[in-house]
Amino acid sequence: MSVKRTVALHIRLKRHADGSASLTCTRRDGSVTWQRLHGPTALVMPIHDLTHFAVETALGFRQGFYGLLADGWEITDFAKPWPRGPIPDEALVVELIVGFFDAERRQGEAMTAEAFAAQAAQYVASREAVGKTIPAGRRQLTDSELGRVRAKRDELLARWAAVPAGGDLDLEFV
Repeated sequence: MSVKRTVALHIRLKRHADGSASLTCTRRDGSVTWQRLHGPTALVMPIHDLTHFAVETALGFRQGFYGLLADGWEITDFAKPWPRGPIPDEALVVELIVGFFDAERRQGEAMTAEAFAAQAAQYVASREAVGKTIPAGRRQLTDSELGRVRAKRDELLARWAAVPAGGDLDLEFV
């Protein structure tokens, strides 16, 4: 017996011939949110967005970036002037995790779960030291969970690297 999967969001990353990239997300109801990226942002953000997909799907987050887009948020809701108000705690936790994976990738060295937790504790302490709130719902990730995210991210990044100018990469957020 197969389990029916409901696609909440169809995600398309496009590599344009002019060096720009675009992210287009189509919701179950057919509505769309999209963004075109130019210059250095076109090189960095697709990788960041694919890391979001890996984190959210491998760890089962439903209210991260893609979950909120599926629920009707616009891509522009994630930046000033914050038209939807504060980003929900789960999305902040996802952003923190994605940020650590982005840093890890740039440094070229995988962190253990223990090192990951130490980095998170240092980040939390620095935010608390300046009176900033800390999102609820944080949890310590295991080495197995980190491995699942890395495997998914690496597969997605390889697929993106193979996309020619004018081509696209399609994903489904279930």
